[in-house]
Amino acid sequence: MFEYLMLVLFGLAVGSFLNVVIWRLPREKSIVSPSSRCPSCDTPIRPWDNVPVISYLLLRGKCRYCRARISPRYPLVEALNAGLWALMYWRFGMGWHLPVYLVFVSALVAITFIDLDFQIIPDSITLPGIPLGLLAGIFLLPDPMARMMALGWKSSLGGAALGFGLFYAVAVLSRGGMGGGDIKFMSMVGALMGWRAVLLTTFLGSLAGSVLGIFLMAVRGKGRKTKIPFGPFLALGALLTLILGQEIFWWYLRAGR
Repeated sequence: MFEYLMLVLFGLAVGSFLNVVIWRLPREKSIVSPSSRCPSCDTPIRPWDNVPVISYLLLRGKCRYCRARISPRYPLVEALNAGLWALMYWRFGMGWHLPVYLVFVSALVAITFIDLDFQIIPDSITLPGIPLGLLAGIFLLPDPMARMMALGWKSSLGGAALGFGLFYAVAVLSRGGMGGGDIKFMSMVGALMGWRAVLLTTFLGSLAGSVLGIFLMAVRGKGRKTKIPFGPFLALGALLTLILGQEIFWWYLRAGR
């Protein structure tokens, strides 16, 4: 229980930092300075008003100074990140792999909300993530799609190459329908989790995107040409692959017999 408590507290703190990243990174602003400020009146936020989730509730979702409404997204991101950190510990336990998975799921959160707002996946997240994913995949991590084997350099390099090549081909064939950010993102996923994870992430992300697209067309009358960022669905697919990839993989093999 103590481990869960500590992970949730640190996860909330990192989630607060992710809010800064989500707001500033696509606007090409420093994520280090200046300190957090109200986006409406630009007043610096005091430390006691910057406690994750709690400060939002105590202030009733408003700035202490200008009383402007604070988006509920801020506590949502904080709580989501904390919940995912606890989930990673519950699923994988303590070990050298855990910090890697914690960083990965936090990156997924940042990518999701940035892509929803700006329809971009920043290179500053994915480009460092590719070599770091290769190092982690080769030396630290078990393959979530086949835990009886070490991930190994072949699967990690093959995953990075497949993620890049597959989505680059889609981008060329779709004539710009797939962005460069998605290509580098999937290369990062492949580097970290291997080539099998690229295929499963692509399938799950496409399935989720298709379901939402059909729902929007049926309920809201959105046209087929309505642009929906694909990054959040790929992030969901990568998360599900990380957590359930082994079970899905073995279910597929048993069903095919």
